[in-house]
Amino acid sequence: MSFLNWLTSLFKPKPPARNISGLAGTDAIEVEEHVDLSGGPLKPKQLRLATQDKRLLPKAKKAIDPRNWVPRKKPKIMPREEADRRFSESLRTSNRKISTLASDVEQLERYGLPIWNSEADIAAALEMSTSQLRHFSIHRQRETSPHYVTFAIRKRTGGHRLIHAPKTRLKRIQRQLNELLVSRLPVSDAAHGFRAQRSVATNAEPHVGKQVVIKLDLADCFPTIHYGRVRGMLISLGYSYEVAAVLSLLCTEAERQPVAADGKTYFVPIGPRVCVQGAPTSPGLCNAVLLRMDRRLAGLAKKFDFQYTRYADDLTLSGDDASKAKVLIRLAKEIVQDEGFRLNSKKTRVVRHGQRQRVAGVVVNDQKGLSRTERRKLRAAIHQLDPADEKSARHLRGKVAYLAMLSEQQAAPLRAALAVKLSGDA
Repeated sequence: MSFLNWLTSLFKPKPPARNISGLAGTDAIEVEEHVDLSGGPLKPKQLRLATQDKRLLPKAKKAIDPRNWVPRKKPKIMPREEADRRFSESLRTSNRKISTLASDVEQLERYGLPIWNSEADIAAALEMSTSQLRHFSIHRQRETSPHYVTFAIRKRTGGHRLIHAPKTRLKRIQRQLNELLVSRLPVSDAAHGFRAQRSVATNAEPHVGKQVVIKLDLADCFPTIHYGRVRGMLISLGYSYEVAAVLSLLCTEAERQPVAADGKTYFVPIGPRVCVQGAPTSPGLCNAVLLRMDRRLAGLAKKFDFQYTRYADDLTLSGDDASKAKVLIRLAKEIVQDEGFRLNSKKTRVVRHGQRQRVAGVVVNDQKGLSRTERRKLRAAIHQLDPADEKSARHLRGKVAYLAMLSEQQAAPLRAALAVKLSGDA
């Protein structure tokens, strides 16, 4: 730079400070940070407090007299491994408002959730070391040994569904998380899938005998619940940024594609980390993330004197005034989109009482149960059963037990016929 250019630069206005936390090296400039240190609510109308990890807050600058300046060793805030982990790609974030958050113990106690303040607490709860926990909760751009086995199954309606099955050790961890955490997350009363004491029978019960049944379907429900949503939900429930990020990494995965390079095969992510189909934690997290949408749809249904339930990604509304169906569908679509999801328009159905009204496979016209056609097929299978065929006998017992869960009245004659057949008196 010439002397004239240098002299000119002294009189130029300084550019405004900006957040460039994603940059590193000599190109970084001083960042003007605004961190809420009041400890008030994290968001308006929330009980979750913006508790801060004081180690990560910007330190106040002290005036230094150059005449009496003595070099002093900087205090050690955290161990080197923890610092490397916190600023690694897995836990890095440009959002300063959440990166410094500590756990809000009162909020966690309010929801009855385990009190975890750090990775060490999670590792202790899962009965493993911190290094083992980090092995399973890391996002690599070039994975040599993925934690999931990926395969596709054919859909009944055509196409394929991608399944990510966690390997043995990760599956054990996710099952532990299901018991310790996911099963305790707040869920709407309208949700009936993947819950204890709930089933397709309880999901169908409110819709029995209604004049009109509206069936809606969420498109790509699990893939829409990405890592950021899970992390944000856990933070709102009281967990620190570190704990929420680690738990979200344990429960999500990105679709990966094998790439050969340098004589090795790497598995490279080709999309965001999401709640994958195949992970034991995905259904419970789905119910928790959909809590607000369920409450809004239940409120909409109540306003129109309708009933609302959800089983996984199947939404059902029912009532006695068919003229309200069109308005309900339009308003429900707006709510679903406002919550960051979308409806599968190909699966939207309005079924009146004169047609076969089926909710998640259960017929609800006059009573919940199976259709007459399905019961006749089951009766024929019992009639043709070879009593020596134990596999077929177990299959039919299961079918009859399922029908009994829906309707004991429909199951009684079939159970009696099966008992006679297996006794050899037929």
